[in-house]
Amino acid sequence: MSVLAAALWGALAASSLIIGAVLALRARLSNRVIGSVMGFGAGALIGAIAYELVPESLIGGAGVEIFIAFAAGALTFFACDWVIDERGGRHRKKIAGARPPQGGSGSAIFLGTLLDGIPESLTLGLGLALGGAISVAFLAAVFVSNIPEGIAGTTSLLEEGYTKRKVLWMWIGLVIASAAAAAVGYAVVGITPAVDGRLIQAFAAGGVLIMLADVMMPEAFEHGGRIVGLLTTLGFMMAAILSVLQ
Repeated sequence: MSVLAAALWGALAASSLIIGAVLALRARLSNRVIGSVMGFGAGALIGAIAYELVPESLIGGAGVEIFIAFAAGALTFFACDWVIDERGGRHRKKIAGARPPQGGSGSAIFLGTLLDGIPESLTLGLGLALGGAISVAFLAAVFVSNIPEGIAGTTSLLEEGYTKRKVLWMWIGLVIASAAAAAVGYAVVGITPAVDGRLIQAFAAGGVLIMLADVMMPEAFEHGGRIVGLLTTLGFMMAAILSVLQ
């Protein structure tokens, strides 16, 4: 495996953002369907975090540092997310696509979506460098969860007045950025071999988990309805099964 391979895997995981964008532009999916897919993707990511990033075997031998890294990742994402929200990016995953009363910012929506994807892409690269193989469970979870993100983000950007062509190019840019983040995650392990890779994974896991709780799951339950709870559980089970099979 190499940095290039990590970049390609990162691009593959993020490519479903473009699929979501195309669905938003071409198809007329109901908010309930989008919320349901978002709930399934959230459950899959939670399962991937539990079984791939901070499993019991890693926690047992890492000491208190693993918990500090996890909390640091969550707090870092929370702070960055708050800044972007204040600049107009809080509606980047609004499924309904209604323009907020105070307006929004297309650039903030773009930066917010990029922020959401960075921990995921870093984790893919880190896992590849540490384990020598891609985590199928985490890759599948990221791919599935990115589809409703692409739909919701596209809807928000169109409401902000962006053209369809520009929105597509923005998503292509995000795919490239995700590939770069995965490559960076892979390279970090090689450049700093003395650093415990488990701590870096825990840091990224904290960021992914707070993104799910703060951004994805509220929208999923608001629009997907009661069935989202079952679909979230199903997504979790999918990630767990893929982890065991791998």
